[in-house]
Amino acid sequence: MSRFKSDFLRTLDERGFIHQISDEAGLDELFAKEIVTAYIGFDPTAPSLHAGGLIQIMMLHWMQQTGHRPISLMGGGTGMVGDPSFKDDARQLMTVDTIESNIASIKRVFSNYLSYGEGKKDALMINNGDWLREINYLEFLRDVGRHFSVNRMLSFDSVKTRLDREQSLSFLEFNYMILQAYDFVELNKRYDCRLQMGGSDQWGNIINGIDLGHRMGTPQLYALTSPLLTTSSGAKMGKSLNGAVWLNPDMLSAYDFWQYWRNTEDADVSRFLKLYTTLPMDEIARLSALGGSEINEVKKILATEVTAMLHGRDNAEQAAETARKTFEEGALADNLPSIDVATGELEAGIGLLALIVKAGLAASNGEARRHVQGGAVRINDVAISDERKVIGTGEVTGDGVIKLSLGKKKHILVRPA
Repeated sequence: MSRFKSDFLRTLDERGFIHQISDEAGLDELFAKEIVTAYIGFDPTAPSLHAGGLIQIMMLHWMQQTGHRPISLMGGGTGMVGDPSFKDDARQLMTVDTIESNIASIKRVFSNYLSYGEGKKDALMINNGDWLREINYLEFLRDVGRHFSVNRMLSFDSVKTRLDREQSLSFLEFNYMILQAYDFVELNKRYDCRLQMGGSDQWGNIINGIDLGHRMGTPQLYALTSPLLTTSSGAKMGKSLNGAVWLNPDMLSAYDFWQYWRNTEDADVSRFLKLYTTLPMDEIARLSALGGSEINEVKKILATEVTAMLHGRDNAEQAAETARKTFEEGALADNLPSIDVATGELEAGIGLLALIVKAGLAASNGEARRHVQGGAVRINDVAISDERKVIGTGEVTGDGVIKLSLGKKKHILVRPA
């Protein structure tokens, strides 16, 4: 039996989304009796979010599915300062043009998870630059800044870790938590927003917003945080050997995204099915009970379901089929990731190590050499042990490509261009 009455909190609870809530009973009561508006803030530090942010997007998704109104807040204003929470050093400051370009790029992903519009339960996409960029500094200090205790701000873990390491924390970054708290108050005033959600590292910042709201006369505001996720082996969510697992399709293909989830560690499969798919809980329980070789089939289901939400069902099933053909039949699937290499370069011959780096399968010649020496590199499914080998037009197959493989799971088609 869940400890919650409301559909939303019960869903989040049984799927493992809840780390902390500021007032469980009060928030549960609110969700049970009315349509609630809640928000999560997203920093536009890159043109795409990565898989580490997917847990937050799924929280907004379930909010709308259980009849409430989610706000995806873009940090067009706070992005000019940068969140210092638990960072070792200051973020590079971005221009307004870069921030706006990143926001436009990030927005494309959200419509796969949320339905935006003007209705009571339709999601809203809001930019905090709408109010933060218009702020009069003296008025802001007088009306908002007076409610903050520097002593208390210095006690927050996110600030203390920087100061304990004797790393500089600029006044600019110190102001970030004031701006984030003010966002909560402003969203309440404009949209009757009552709840802010985020990762557990945001707890102090969210509580700041609740306190500020109390001092500035808002109704009771609430905080809900999700656990900060790592894989069972301790790796950060959203990071792979090849770098960030981006959500935007122009930065990471559906096939590579599918592969990331297919390679989930056994111990994480059940947890990830709950967090990242919309499969019913009884189906997840059935899949979680499978073991042995069947766990690999469950991983394929996980990969396909997560990919279908982001890239569409057709692209997800095509990625699964590409993987099946490549790994189970040894076939050459046209929609494997590919790179173009100038025909002239191939005619002259390109070193194997240079090609591996060019294909993104290694960051340097040294790393590529270690792969070759370890027997992990194959050309057209033939293992290559000679690190000095030169690849040329002679390796182009009848399909007009060269298949470059690293291990069993990474394949790149080299296309003469």
